[in-house]
Amino acid sequence: MARTARRVEDLLDEDPELGSALQLLLDRTDDGQEEVTWSDVRYDLTSGQWGRLIETGVLADREDGFTVANPDEVAEALSGDSVSARPSKSTSKGSGDSSGGVTWTTWDKVAAVAAVGLFAGYSMPAVRDAIGSTLNVVLGPLDAALPFYAVVMALALITGLYSTLLQANLMDMEVVGEYQARMQDIQARQKAAKERGDEEEIEAIQKEQMEAMGDQLGMFKAQFRPMVWIMLLTIPVFLWMYWMILEGRVVQIENSIVVPLVGQATWRQSVLGPVQLWIVWYFVCSMAFTQVIRKALNIQTTPTPS
Repeated sequence: MARTARRVEDLLDEDPELGSALQLLLDRTDDGQEEVTWSDVRYDLTSGQWGRLIETGVLADREDGFTVANPDEVAEALSGDSVSARPSKSTSKGSGDSSGGVTWTTWDKVAAVAAVGLFAGYSMPAVRDAIGSTLNVVLGPLDAALPFYAVVMALALITGLYSTLLQANLMDMEVVGEYQARMQDIQARQKAAKERGDEEEIEAIQKEQMEAMGDQLGMFKAQFRPMVWIMLLTIPVFLWMYWMILEGRVVQIENSIVVPLVGQATWRQSVLGPVQLWIVWYFVCSMAFTQVIRKALNIQTTPTPS
């Protein structure tokens, strides 16, 4: 749905009386008056309504006044012919798996439980050994063919690739963008109302913020959904590296290696506070490869508020 029409529907949900105000502004535009000022409509609109239309961009600033931005979209929204795709207040307040229009499937829930269970491998040797020995069937030949620093780089590349693809395919960027846009709109209107000293408007916005708490939950669920799958696939890889390092299965563990900005160090040497070298090396490689992959595949994993 067009952005201006969506904003108009948001405004009408909050204040139905804005419909007549917008129709008045459209009529004045149809009559040939391209720009309007506050003095032209002060007896037909309240100051709060006028400010709200400016803050949301429905009224666009011009040299000598304001004009309706995208009048066709505004007229469409006023006629009720459009159907908004934004998360409505009724859905944002809902409970369960459809909060804010974001639904987790059964498989998503299973993946979340399994990912949490895999964390036990960091503290339970039996779990760590089971996962490490199982993955070693696949990763062992890679470790035999490459030095361990190259193995870590290869794993960072692989995990960065599927992490990017999972985020791009499982996170609904439009939904998250809608949530962020609504919250930014509320913050902008609250700031403007405080600057005007409009206590009535501030109180109304505070109530809207409370209602928008459901949106926050929905946005969290939308953002966290790909993370459970990423953790499900990445934790075993990380546990395998931990298993290799901890059990001394890496040949280089006994030797000094040269690391940029660190110098000679061993894989288990703490180089960033208590964080050991192998962990730092993995995350540096992972972040670098992830950025390259996103650029190469032209994948946007950060939603842009509409």
